Amino acid sequence: MIEVEIFFYVGCILTVLGSLATVAGPGVKDPIVRTFNTEIAAIGVSLIFLIYNHTLALMTFIAATAVITLVLLRAITRLEEMGADV
Repeated sequence: MIEVEIFFYVGCILTVLGSLATVAGPGVKDPIVRTFNTEIAAIGVSLIFLIYNHTLALMTFIAATAVITLVLLRAITRLEEMGADV
């Protein structure tokens, strides 16, 4: 059987790596890659919450994914409207 601690450690690693990728994300030109960078951190946080409660993990993942995707796509659209090199 898989130990529960592995989910915690993998979640912490994904959260840290996803956060670092999001910080380095503005240097990336592709908007899809920027969105994936934030999703990695969201999956890591969901894995950490998965240890405590399955419903909490699912609700957090869905909410974080929806909000981050909408904000990023709106920001990218705004930058393209202003003529910035995205």
